[in-house]
Amino acid sequence: MTNTKKTPESQDSHRNSRESQDSRESHTPQKSHRPKPMEVLREARAQLAELTGMTPESVSSFEQTEEGWALEVEVLELERVPDTMSLMASYQVDLDAEGQLTGYRRVRRYERGRADARGSR
Repeated sequence: MTNTKKTPESQDSHRNSRESQDSRESHTPQKSHRPKPMEVLREARAQLAELTGMTPESVSSFEQTEEGWALEVEVLELERVPDTMSLMASYQVDLDAEGQLTGYRRVRRYERGRADARGSR
């Protein structure tokens, strides 16, 4: 025959086992958060600006890769007057699956007012 009476000891025992289960669940490693595309874009621009000291003006290409993300970001490198003579640059920016910048490089430099002579990209 089992004791079905709820004594303070049995209630404490039940509460302690529930708390230890909650504790184990909270220490279970979480799966990494896969960021949304807009989160990736914002974070990539912010990280590139912090590393280069230049403000990204636009993202001209954006794609998901096997390793994470690849972007081409247009940056104002040298402001001139008139504005059409300012020097712009395109940077290839690579991010991991979580959206953290893993590398960048300048792939071209051009005057703002000039059309791309190499054809469309």
